Amino acid sequence: MLPAITFRGATLDWLRPYVMGVVNVTPDSFSDGGKYLGLEAAVSHGLAMVEAGADLLDVGGEATNWRATPVTAEDELRRVIPVIEALAARTSVPLSVDTTKAEVARAAVAAGAEVINDVSGGLFDPQMAAAVADTGAAYVCTHLRGRSLAEVFAAEGAVEWPDVARELRDRLAALPDAARARTLVDPGLGFGKGADPAGNAALIAHAGDLSEALGRPVLVGPSRKRFLARLIGRGDAATEAERDAATIGACLAAVKAGAHVLRVHDVQLLNAALIAYTRI
Repeated sequence: MLPAITFRGATLDWLRPYVMGVVNVTPDSFSDGGKYLGLEAAVSHGLAMVEAGADLLDVGGEATNWRATPVTAEDELRRVIPVIEALAARTSVPLSVDTTKAEVARAAVAAGAEVINDVSGGLFDPQMAAAVADTGAAYVCTHLRGRSLAEVFAAEGAVEWPDVARELRDRLAALPDAARARTLVDPGLGFGKGADPAGNAALIAHAGDLSEALGRPVLVGPSRKRFLARLIGRGDAATEAERDAATIGACLAAVKAGAHVLRVHDVQLLNAALIAYTRI
C-alpha cells in the first residue's frame, strides 16, 4: 500500500482514483486556449469543477502543446498567481501549479498551491528540485526527453514503459527523501510520444507496473491529446466531443491498469463514468 499524502483540506490515500481538473489560464492551450484567461472566468471554472467532483485543481499559465509559444516567468506569474490566490480563498481542494519554472513554483506555493506539476520532471530548470524541497509541496514528476518543449516535440517516437521507469527513477533520485515521499510520477503521455498512439496506449496499460517499479502513485493526463484522436482513427478531424469520449476510455483503462490520479478537462463527464465503472 502506498503511503497517503496529506494536504490542508484533503488526504489522498489511493483507495480510489482521484480526479485533477485542468484550469488553463493561457491564450494558446490546444484544448481551451483563451476561454478562461480572465481571472473571474478561471476561478468560476475551477469552482465549477470542484462542484462536479474534482479532487484537485491544476492551474497553468503556459501551454505545453507543440504549437504553443514559450512565455516568460513574469507573464506566467501574472496569469496564475491571482487565480491560485482566489481559489485558495474559496475552496479547500488542493491546488496544483502546472509549471516547469522554479520561480513560478515557489511563488505559487506561497499563494496557496500545494502541488507542483512539472511536465519536464526537473529537466527544464535545474532549480526545481530545490524549490520542491524548500516549499514542502507535493510534486508531479513527469517523463519526457529534452531540455525544452521544442526539443521534446522535435524527436517524437515510441518509448517503452521500462525506459520511462528507469528515467523517472533517475529524476526521483535527485530529490531529497522528504520530497520524494510526496512525489507522484507521470509517464508523460504525448510528450515526445504524440506520433505513436499505440505507444501511449501501452504506457496507460502499464500504469500499475510503473507505480510498482517506482513505489510512487501514478498520475496520467490523456485528456484530449493528439494520440487519442489518432488512436480512434480521426486525427486532426476529431471533434472535442470525440476527444472527450476517447479521454474517458483512456482514463477507465488507466484506472483498470492501476493509475491513481486522472488529469482531465471535463471533470463532470469523467466522474459520471467513474461512478458507473465502480458500480458495474
